[in-house]
Amino acid sequence: VSLACAHAGAAAAGKALFDYLGKGEGITLPVPMMNIINGGAHADNSVDMQEFMIIPAGAPSFSEALRYGTEVFHALKKVLHDRGLNTAVGDEGGFAPDLPSNEAAIQIIIEAIELAGFVPGKDVYIGLDAASSEFYKDGNYHLTAEGRSYTSAEMVDLLADWVSKYPILSIEDGMAEQDWDGWALLTERLKSKVQLVGDDIFVTNAKILREGIDKKIGNSILIKVNQIGTLTETLDTMRLAEENGYTNVVSHRSGETEDTTIADLAVATNAGQIKTGSMSRSDRMAKYNQLLRIEEALGARAKFLGTAVFHR
Repeated sequence: VSLACAHAGAAAAGKALFDYLGKGEGITLPVPMMNIINGGAHADNSVDMQEFMIIPAGAPSFSEALRYGTEVFHALKKVLHDRGLNTAVGDEGGFAPDLPSNEAAIQIIIEAIELAGFVPGKDVYIGLDAASSEFYKDGNYHLTAEGRSYTSAEMVDLLADWVSKYPILSIEDGMAEQDWDGWALLTERLKSKVQLVGDDIFVTNAKILREGIDKKIGNSILIKVNQIGTLTETLDTMRLAEENGYTNVVSHRSGETEDTTIADLAVATNAGQIKTGSMSRSDRMAKYNQLLRIEEALGARAKFLGTAVFHR
């Protein structure tokens, strides 16, 4: 109902939704975070972590970022095919191969970036959604692909090791939603190096985010407009994040439709980042196509911040 009212208001005003919500000040096209290898709850494979993403933050514009991502996606399909690995896609349009470890997913993506003719860490970066709550049990993180369990401190060490070895810009849900002490450890260790996004821990809720800010948990929040219930509450949460130096990552849901509201929301709020799946499946592509239309409508006014939008 909340979103329907927003669409009705924009129609009555004769404005595009992004322009209506942003009061004419929404001009920043988001950097896309493209989930190209699916694991965990999003795929029936051996990979524990839920999303391995490419972030084409080195591109000069949104449309070029989309091109970078598309070329890497197709290069990854070739890499997987050449190795005899599964090229079927998961819930969010990414590939879901069986791999020997979680780290192998990062390595194979690096290979695809290079095969596509791009430079990892310059043109295209890596993003992770560990979705750690899914494999956190009895105070430990159980990674089947690794064949072992990790304490909170060991999990932080694992992620820190990956950050030191690979061009990782963003880690979402690196620790479980109930492991606030682990989150504090992770934040202290990596907050100056990467974006640490809270999804399961914050659930787009301003009250919980406030607690996280006070306890210095993470430095970014995932924004799911239908998670908190209304657009007004969503905007309030985004405002609180921005006022406290947290970045906002506007996001889709695993079960999606072809509704494109989040594309307009990302631009209207100048969030600078969007997470809306891979370069396949019409429910994911609809958002990218809408962003291309918005970029075209904005013309020379359109901004694309690239790596500047991330905590580094």
